[in-house]
Amino acid sequence: MTASLDESTPLRQQQPLAIPRADHTVSRSNISPGALKVLYRLHNAGYRACLVGGGVRDILLGREPKDFDVGTNATPEEIRKLFRNCRLIGRRFRLAHVQFGGEIIEVATFRALNGPDPEPEDSDDNVPVEAGLIRSDNVYGTIEEDAQRRDFTVNALYYDIADFSLLDYAGGLNDLQAGIIRVIGDPEVRYREDPVRMLRAVRFAAKLGFRLHPDSEAPIHKLAHLLRQVPSARLFDEILKLFISGYAAQTFELLRLYGLFRHLMPLTERCLRKLQAGFPRTLLIRALNNTDQRVLENKPVTPAFLYAALLWAPLCDRIEVLKER
Repeated sequence: MTASLDESTPLRQQQPLAIPRADHTVSRSNISPGALKVLYRLHNAGYRACLVGGGVRDILLGREPKDFDVGTNATPEEIRKLFRNCRLIGRRFRLAHVQFGGEIIEVATFRALNGPDPEPEDSDDNVPVEAGLIRSDNVYGTIEEDAQRRDFTVNALYYDIADFSLLDYAGGLNDLQAGIIRVIGDPEVRYREDPVRMLRAVRFAAKLGFRLHPDSEAPIHKLAHLLRQVPSARLFDEILKLFISGYAAQTFELLRLYGLFRHLMPLTERCLRKLQAGFPRTLLIRALNNTDQRVLENKPVTPAFLYAALLWAPLCDRIEVLKER
């Protein structure tokens, strides 16, 4: 049976905390024209439309969002009818991408709380996946259910274009103010559903300078091995996200702290343990700091350089073994 959220793992608050426009800092001036067009067109067509996720979180933190996501009760097909510049993507969960020049606004229909047999995004259909991992998610629901399906409380904040209110379904505002990354629902259940959530928790903690809530960090060491069940193509993409966000050095330290790095890069971890304060670690930290600096300066970062740095120590070890033959 697939593990999922149910009535035994409710949100900390079932009814949203509704904060009127005058009492929060999210403003239309912080939102891109493209995102506003999407929000208003959906609203004017009779659908519910909310800015949600990282865009809301970053505005509240005083940061400039890199992109904007919209949640709605319109289905993907209904969204496509409203926007000529729209294409539908995804197998696990159908999404609408609405493009305005170089900007893409991702529009997702509210997800139901319990869906059939979930499959991780971008996975290879031919790769066996351990029971308990998400296999499918194409079931639509209400905004309340959608909030409960989100990963962390700070990502479950909704800006409603109808009245410009901010809706907090999971105590995300308090966690945002306290600098906490907290999993919605039972952390162990959520990590078993999708082990990549452990990587996302670390990525957000490093990016935002937050700490993991004790309940959210407690199961990670025990469940870190589940990363080995994630298809390699998806892990490749997730590793890039971890290390090209501009916080690679901090991310690396947290991955090792929680025992995740050894399941992502087992050969590199072995080399680091052999020479904990020596050459491999020094080289890797310098490479990660260099990557962070390039991101800060808006310079390109290549996956080839990143993976070369991550795998350099194991390569050197292998060369020495071959030399001795």
